[in-house]
Amino acid sequence: MNYRIFGKTGKKVSVLGFGCMRLPVLDNDNGKVNIPEATRMLHYAIEHGVNYIDTAYTYHEGKGEQAVAKALEGYRSKVYLATKLPVWNVEKHEDMERLLDEQLQRLNTDVIDFYLVHSLNRNYWKKLVDLDLFDFLHRVKEKGKVQHLGFSFHDDYDQFVTIVDSFPWEFCQIQYNYLDENFQAGTKGLKYAHRKGLGVAIMEPLRGGTLVKGLIPEAKELIESVPGLNPAELALKWVWSHPEVAVVLSGMSEMANVVDNVRYSENSETELLPEEKEIIGQIQKLYRQRAKVNCTACKYCMPCPSGVDIPQCLEYYNQALMHDDVKRARFWYNRIGKASNCIECGNCETGCPQNIKIIDTLKKVREMFETSKEVESPSAGVQS
Repeated sequence: MNYRIFGKTGKKVSVLGFGCMRLPVLDNDNGKVNIPEATRMLHYAIEHGVNYIDTAYTYHEGKGEQAVAKALEGYRSKVYLATKLPVWNVEKHEDMERLLDEQLQRLNTDVIDFYLVHSLNRNYWKKLVDLDLFDFLHRVKEKGKVQHLGFSFHDDYDQFVTIVDSFPWEFCQIQYNYLDENFQAGTKGLKYAHRKGLGVAIMEPLRGGTLVKGLIPEAKELIESVPGLNPAELALKWVWSHPEVAVVLSGMSEMANVVDNVRYSENSETELLPEEKEIIGQIQKLYRQRAKVNCTACKYCMPCPSGVDIPQCLEYYNQALMHDDVKRARFWYNRIGKASNCIECGNCETGCPQNIKIIDTLKKVREMFETSKEVESPSAGVQS
């Protein structure tokens, strides 16, 4: 196993981290973790050098932290344990420490090594700051309940910078893979966090499996045209090729995933070959061609007087089309200023340098994401 320094925390973390949101389950019930198999998988990973274990309050219908604690019996001292404050459960300041205390009990530990404020966006951020988040963070660190403080993130680059600059964070967690270079925090956010001394953990390096089993046929054919090229290894190797990345989290659901990812991690310090870069470049181009809206996120359309987050609406619309995955894009769309707030004032179209017909496009966005009554939980298949 290879290790990298986790930013200003100074800790050496394994380049592969075990994301515990997709553990094996019984009876197809996400709330019933198969403890013996999950234990076997975690032990194998740890015995092969993985020392970063990531879970959260909501994983496995709220049973994930207890499952991890059970699996780590006798192994807790060998790993760094990361979990997250469930921001959607915070209604008053006192809830924050109450939830942390519950997590310490669930995890059967006296201290959380890496504690994250979970899944921040501009709305959750405002709510938490108004509830004196900073006071809570300083207090629990002084009490020794947590060792290092960070956050996971799902919004745009400008909001990422705002959050990074608002508190002496030690690390952060962002979504990053070769199809999401400019999505959410993106490459700019990765480099900004690194310049600020933050350790960076990466979630969704395989985009929830999209870059392995969910590739569009043309992309799959490209990879298969190169003998011995493995789509999972290629995607992980691309992320590891960025020196700003410390640990890459993989949500592993079966032992074969663990064995393969541990093997791939041995090549984490190997540069991408020219042919691998070429293949990735061609795949990126294929997906970009599927996007329908030529939005550059310049934000000349903002602010919207009706509260529509126009660039994000267009981004999630493109994401759904690029990946044939409306459900996943809707999950994030449901957390922003929606297209249905549009009153067709036309201010946005006046400022758009790309001459996008924003009003008409927002109608398509609304039709795509707001016609379904389906409700998804914060852990619905998305590592965060």
